[in-house]
Amino acid sequence: MRIKNSFKKILCAGLAAVAAMSMTLNAYAAEPYKSYIYDFWGDPIPSQNAYRIDKTVTGFDMGLDRLSDPADPLFIGEKASARLANSKDMFFDPELKQFWVADTDNNRILRLDEKLKLVGAYTGASDGKNFKAPSGVYVKRSVLDGKLYIYIADYENSRIVKASVESNTELELVKEYTRPETDLYTVETFNPSKVVADKAENVYAVCTSVNQGAVQFTKSGKFQGYFGANRVEVTAAVIAQKLWRKFASNEQISGMTRNVPVEYANFDIDDGGFIYTVTEAANATTDAVKKLNPAGYNIWNNSTGDTYIFGDMASEYDATANQTYSTRLTDICISDNGLINVLDFSTGRVFQYDRNAELLCIFGTKNSTNDQRGSFSNPNAVEAYNNNIYVLDGSKNDITIYSETTFGSLMHEAIELYDQGRYSEAKPIWENVLARDGGYPMAYMGLGKAALNEGEYQKALDYFETAYAQKSYDRAFKYARNEFIEENFNIIVTVLVVLIVWLIVLSKLHKRKIYIVKGKLGKLFKKQKEGR
Repeated sequence: MRIKNSFKKILCAGLAAVAAMSMTLNAYAAEPYKSYIYDFWGDPIPSQNAYRIDKTVTGFDMGLDRLSDPADPLFIGEKASARLANSKDMFFDPELKQFWVADTDNNRILRLDEKLKLVGAYTGASDGKNFKAPSGVYVKRSVLDGKLYIYIADYENSRIVKASVESNTELELVKEYTRPETDLYTVETFNPSKVVADKAENVYAVCTSVNQGAVQFTKSGKFQGYFGANRVEVTAAVIAQKLWRKFASNEQISGMTRNVPVEYANFDIDDGGFIYTVTEAANATTDAVKKLNPAGYNIWNNSTGDTYIFGDMASEYDATANQTYSTRLTDICISDNGLINVLDFSTGRVFQYDRNAELLCIFGTKNSTNDQRGSFSNPNAVEAYNNNIYVLDGSKNDITIYSETTFGSLMHEAIELYDQGRYSEAKPIWENVLARDGGYPMAYMGLGKAALNEGEYQKALDYFETAYAQKSYDRAFKYARNEFIEENFNIIVTVLVVLIVWLIVLSKLHKRKIYIVKGKLGKLFKKQKEGR
């Protein structure tokens, strides 16, 4: 009987292993990349794919040929290109369920429906001046007057355009934001590359060569100052130069390179008014991703004691291209479910985090053949809608759509409950996640929280230990210790009382020179009694 049971166990384990391997191979085989995640030690570990490539949409698929058809209401001109050209930005409007694309080298803004079909196009506003290399676009319905406004970073026209959207082809110019005429703005040029606006319709612009933060304007166009500047990366060279400045002459100091913070690459704003920024500089670890409150304070500040890491944790060498890739974060978008998606220009990967900046999954690539579907050449923008991720490639001139896998859907469902504090409800979903990926760290965290919430402290300790979650482990240990004391309180008190009584009796006996304790302990009592 024992032999039969052992055989059954071995057979079941073997079948489970084969099933897991085939599932993994199937998931990897469909994509041009291998998904991974980082463990507690910062080492990459394989993970199930949370997203799969759904399709790639080109200008022809969008219907851009309509722009050169004189019979079409969206007609722009007979020479209007049916291809995207070095598009630099993309924005998804959740209210209208439409995408807006800054088609930079074609000098136009495209308006696409949720299936990425063309529904509108704009080459300029009502002032008659055509857009010139528009590099950023943001669309928002005003809470003040209910109108739909578009904000365009009109790069080579050195202006930000705010216009009301009148139709699928017409924009009514409302305001131009140009170079601030103040001593506080020290840069000669004004080339806005990205733009967002808050609920009060204050405008924030990322401008080339401006490293003090985003240039901020009020709704009326008044220069408000700079918002949320990056800090200088603290390197050995920076520290050495700072020390050297204390001893150098004025002539030597004037010849030194100034250490200045790097400028943003892009940003996004959530419903709560928090602005998220990314910095594209290679190897930037200081302020690579920031979450700024309306006062410009970074919520994700490593100097406060917490640790926030974004992108890959180490550079990667590609032997095929003989090149080393370092993280260069180029865009960020906040999904309607609060998930944070960060696009790495250097590797073409999308890093997805939950609301607390915990890494959930990594997908996408740039290192494989550029002609292969799902690999990128110049990934410029990322957006999210309806559980899909959209990546705009400025060189391949297309948009790639990623859809959720079963693993991704389960993981997102569990994360949603987890972030709401509904740990017990998330428990069976986390178990399902672990059935597909036994090494997924967040699942152990989720199960640990559920166990802690249900008072199963020993289970919680085991889960937190597996996840290397020190703070949560300490918390569970505290609860487990308190529970042990409560359950054994009478025994502990009894033992203490007996011990005290025993010591009192022992002391009385010693006063009468009766030593019932022998050995070293007895000698010690005797010495104390004799005052030695």
